[in-house]
Amino acid sequence: MNYTQAAGEKSTVKLTITFTEEEWQDAIAKAYLKTRGKYTVPGFRKGKAPKPVLENYYGKGVFYEEAFNALYSQHYYDILEKEKDNFTAVGEPELGVESMEEGKGVVLSAVVPVKPEVKIEKYTGLKIRKFEYNVTDEDVEKEAKKLTESQATTVEVQDRPCKLGDVVNIDFSGSCDGEKFAGGTAEGYDLELGSGSFIPGFEDALVGMNTGESRDINVTFPQDYQADNLRGKAAVFAVKLNKITEKQYPELTDEYVKAHAGAESVEAYKAKLRERLEKSAESRGRDETENSILAEISKYTQVEIPNAMIENEIDRIVQDFSYRLMYQGIKMEEYLKYTGATMEQFRDQYKTEAHRRVVCQLVVDKIVREQNFKAEPEEIDAKIEEQAKSVDKTLEEYKKTIDPRQVDYITNDIIITKLFNYLQENNDMYTGEAPAEAE
Repeated sequence: MNYTQAAGEKSTVKLTITFTEEEWQDAIAKAYLKTRGKYTVPGFRKGKAPKPVLENYYGKGVFYEEAFNALYSQHYYDILEKEKDNFTAVGEPELGVESMEEGKGVVLSAVVPVKPEVKIEKYTGLKIRKFEYNVTDEDVEKEAKKLTESQATTVEVQDRPCKLGDVVNIDFSGSCDGEKFAGGTAEGYDLELGSGSFIPGFEDALVGMNTGESRDINVTFPQDYQADNLRGKAAVFAVKLNKITEKQYPELTDEYVKAHAGAESVEAYKAKLRERLEKSAESRGRDETENSILAEISKYTQVEIPNAMIENEIDRIVQDFSYRLMYQGIKMEEYLKYTGATMEQFRDQYKTEAHRRVVCQLVVDKIVREQNFKAEPEEIDAKIEEQAKSVDKTLEEYKKTIDPRQVDYITNDIIITKLFNYLQENNDMYTGEAPAEAE
């Protein structure tokens, strides 16, 4: 066996693999031994007919496909290993037969999608937005209020009109052009004002109504509304307000947080909340800043991405989405049936996002290689030691039990941290609105 390689279109490499007649006949013989049990010939027990008899009865090419697959699986991945310094396969190849002549062996081809060459015009000296988020006292108060929400009670209100946050019990009947539509009528419906459960404008229009009052509410269905026949249409809802209830929350006291949050005092509880919110805000700002950096560098990037990389990324997106549905007790098939979409339509909506992600991954790989960012052994050990201390173990003890995949994650995290530190230090990072260009 010998092979040649040549660059193909759209980030592909064409491998042309030549097998001698001896190698080809050996593959056919092995294919016969592997598959003969599938064939029946009159006068022979199943699987016992000689190879020439099967070829005469079913055609000379009866074993060709199996022989092709055997040669491919036997040699293809060895070729990829030999050529790993020249290209990296990113998907399954498109296989073909170049030639097959009696007594001259066979020539197979494999068009392989490969990791593309990336050209970045520049990735330093750019103006790039940096995201920062501050935690306010109001943020802490909102988070603290969540502790009491589970113990809230509802009380009927009769001495005032309804407001946002109230739960109102209503009868309503909706119509478009004087005709009622399916799902637009209900009696005794409980609705929390401000929850966004109804179409935009409906809940706000109820604010200020009193118990027993009736009102006509004019709204317009969104252009992306799930019912095709109602998209963008004006509608009138005749509404009667039957009852108003409001939520009353227990007071947030030292005794309450001791019982429900394990904190010594309200002050201590809020201090913990602030610390957690600040870590979350810092993480959010870091993630958005990194996305901002990659988005700006991508504007100066040229790359021809093979479709296999896009499809692989969509596979990951769909898998992540499926896992999130599973946590909610929903199967992917059920979700598609509910939304009325096919899997192909569902995948299509993620093509743009998948393309963006692949470009960002390629940009990261390119700069890491160019700048030769590495994780030194002592840096990896320092990170592992942090984890060891959290479980009260020494570094040596912990390294004996750590999963190698965790070490890979730590290594990659160190490299990526160095990358983004470098990019922030070597670009003009700004917060808020973009600075005006100099004359």
